[in-house]
Amino acid sequence: MRASRLVTLLLLLQNRGRMTARQLAEELEVSVRTVYRDVEALGAAGIPLYGDAGHAGGYRLLDGYRTRLTGLTADEAQAAFLAALPGTAAELGLGEALATAQLKLRAALPAELREHAGRIQERFLLDAPGWYGDADRTPYLAVIAGAVWARRAVVLRYRRWRAPEEIERRVEPYGLVLKAGRWYLVAGGPSGIRTYRVDQILEVHALADEFAVPDGFGLAAYWSGYLADFRARLHTGDALVRLTPEGARRLGVTPVGDGWTEARVPIESVGHAHGEFLRLGTDIEVLAPAGLRDRIAQTVRALATRYEG
Repeated sequence: MRASRLVTLLLLLQNRGRMTARQLAEELEVSVRTVYRDVEALGAAGIPLYGDAGHAGGYRLLDGYRTRLTGLTADEAQAAFLAALPGTAAELGLGEALATAQLKLRAALPAELREHAGRIQERFLLDAPGWYGDADRTPYLAVIAGAVWARRAVVLRYRRWRAPEEIERRVEPYGLVLKAGRWYLVAGGPSGIRTYRVDQILEVHALADEFAVPDGFGLAAYWSGYLADFRARLHTGDALVRLTPEGARRLGVTPVGDGWTEARVPIESVGHAHGEFLRLGTDIEVLAPAGLRDRIAQTVRALATRYEG
């Protein structure tokens, strides 16, 4: 446990530069006294680590000192290679950089961990897009990613589903999200923070204008809230249905016994539910709302008439 903490302390100083004992204690979730002892242990091991006194003081490593990544555990090495997605990196214009980084990481690992990392790449592959549908064309993804990284505004020409279908807007790109094989841009603009599908961007012009992300904004927290709001708007009603065991399985409902199961399920709209429920055939009976039941009944009668001929 302590060996792992010493490596973490060393990497914190290597990546962040000067840090106070209190800052290190907060990061490591230990007491300041423990940090003092750890610093002494690193110094005794020959690590060129120095402490500066005063209000602006703290601990720092000798300029130019870099440690090899021999402190990685097997699980950490495997996770590092599993998290590296070649397809995603290539889309962002970082395919060559990822390959080079993996070579450097592999070279820095002990032989045993190199073997573990190699097994990960041999045995696991993430293919994010779904089966039914071509991959989205995102010719401006690399430009957008560059603007996100540099914190520079862009002007988008964007296609949306409602009128006016094409708009032009200056936005400040806060971050990119890859969801189910589709890229989304989270950006601030004249009407607040909005989400844009990158494959619907028709044109983009990078600007020299720099911007600062608002205090308190977190990409993961925003996306979580966005998804919750999306689901709330998506399911505007519900339907009462009866399901066979097979219908319950296909609809994700827990069956009750071996017979029919009555359940109330959320629906987006009558039109959408009409198409989705017809997929279940005779494994479902819609009880309510009446409008949805009548619409399905009309469709079934029309189909019966057509096939009787």
